[in-house]
Amino acid sequence: MLPRRQLLVTVAALTGGCTSALAQERLEPARRDVLIDRFAPPPGHRRVAAPDGGFGAWLRALPLRPSGTPILLHTGQPRGAQSGAAAIVDIDVGRADLQQCADAIIRLRAEYLRASGQRQALAFRFTNGERYAYADYLAGRRPTPRGNAITWISARTSDDTRAAFRAWLDIIFTYAGTISLARELVRVGDPAQIEPGDVLIQPGSPGHAIVAVDVAERDGQRVALFAQSFMPAQSIHVLRGPLAGAWYPIARGAMIDTPDWRFAATDLRRFPPA
Repeated sequence: MLPRRQLLVTVAALTGGCTSALAQERLEPARRDVLIDRFAPPPGHRRVAAPDGGFGAWLRALPLRPSGTPILLHTGQPRGAQSGAAAIVDIDVGRADLQQCADAIIRLRAEYLRASGQRQALAFRFTNGERYAYADYLAGRRPTPRGNAITWISARTSDDTRAAFRAWLDIIFTYAGTISLARELVRVGDPAQIEPGDVLIQPGSPGHAIVAVDVAERDGQRVALFAQSFMPAQSIHVLRGPLAGAWYPIARGAMIDTPDWRFAATDLRRFPPA
């Protein structure tokens, strides 16, 4: 689990807090319900090691909304089917239909990189292959559609604020998707060695992607806890699963049937080092 200081700053950043870092550090952790506390591994399993300061440890500290909170669409209305959610991550959806499946994973990865001080790694590729960094946004570089292509214009420079960060992410969400995200990930040679932060992804139009937010193990057999957004853009939520209400067994050659999509274990990919 993350050290106390890093956990508190992370929670405040995800929920859009505007307080200073010092004020964030003074928050009482008991005020927040985090993923690692709500979801115990299935009986007989123990969590696999996740390096301190890494993406996997950060995901385990995701703040959750109170039990019973529904999945909300970007419109603020509840999603029709609610039974697939075991918990709702306490992070905004945005007001436009942008933060869908791959976008939600990009959002979590970007929040981690920002919270861990790795701003130089804040960059993702569009579906057309062009790379767009947060530094580009701050410098005033903006994409604009021209027919089926993208052209670039110069705009006013921006300070590094949460509002600027969210505006940059919305641009990424507009031009990225499962196809571009899959290209940024590397295949996991042995799906049975899944780690927190790994992604099950089927690129396409539409495709789908979910992220492992926790992994546990018993006698060499691993199980994973997954989170997703879906279409239309909606609350990032932890998926219900067959083990202990939320966990999924992962094995070579196996299929993973989630409430909204069916994946093969061979669909597993991983973010390269930042």
